[in-house]
Amino acid sequence: MGAIRQCSRSACRQSAVATLTYVYADSTAVLGPLATYAEPHCYDLCEQHADSLTVPRGWEVLRLAMPSTPQQPGPDDLLALANAVREAAAVPAQAPQQPAQRSQHSALEAPAGAEGIRRGHLRILREPS
Repeated sequence: MGAIRQCSRSACRQSAVATLTYVYADSTAVLGPLATYAEPHCYDLCEQHADSLTVPRGWEVLRLAMPSTPQQPGPDDLLALANAVREAAAVPAQAPQQPAQRSQHSALEAPAGAEGIRRGHLRILREPS
């Protein structure tokens, strides 16, 4: 289980109970139950901020039905959790890998036989002879 998500409004430390999503093409704000996981283009709101939500003039607010009690885990959720625990226990522990040996040439020297090799966003070029 992940940590309890907080309200997205600045300086609010209340736990989130609703998710707000904007549909810009329709000039609509959709406020509904807290999403299963946080998404980058959605806002999690506490009860106070969800109740006092206002939108720009000309926009519509679509308020979806909020559950009166938090949803309890069902038999399918418990079965999925049990299967995940079994799978994690079945994976054999891997031996710790030895750290790779560092090469003895300087950082500016290209490895032997490499012409214009790339390392990340940098490229090592041999000095023209």
